[in-house]
Amino acid sequence: MSKAYKAFLYGMAFGSFLMFLLLLPSLAQASDENGETVCMAKNIYFEAGNQPLAGKVAVAQVVLNRMEHSAYGDSICGVVYQTRWRENWKGNMVPIRHQCQFSWFCDGKSDEPLDTDTFFESYVIASDVIMGKYLDITEGATHYHSIMVEPYWAETLNETVQITDHIFYK
Repeated sequence: MSKAYKAFLYGMAFGSFLMFLLLLPSLAQASDENGETVCMAKNIYFEAGNQPLAGKVAVAQVVLNRMEHSAYGDSICGVVYQTRWRENWKGNMVPIRHQCQFSWFCDGKSDEPLDTDTFFESYVIASDVIMGKYLDITEGATHYHSIMVEPYWAETLNETVQITDHIFYK
């Protein structure tokens, strides 16, 4: 079997695995064996997909730090999807815009990752963070924002670190 053919087969298997992950219904992920990792990976993907490794790890650390705080959910998915909900005209419960912990979840856009390479990288980082591979480089941060905005709450917290395009607070 040629090397090119082997590479093709491995690529097809990898692509099939990613499509399986991407096509899981959102509600099923929370009960899936890898659900917590998928929730973390989506948060990394949408919040820091364009950031270097340190930025992705820092965003994941904020989720873990929030789990330790009584104001947030006690699971990764609970933190990532914490929001206020409303019933839409179809009778479905949907997140209220600008009422989510992470803006990507209630911005009205699709929550399905489109860039499989970035999502796979986010999934690997999520798994590594959950397994404790990285120290908390945010110094216990529970909040962060892009350098492009100035949220009302920033002055009430202590800045811990800036990593690329995000400023972290606790």
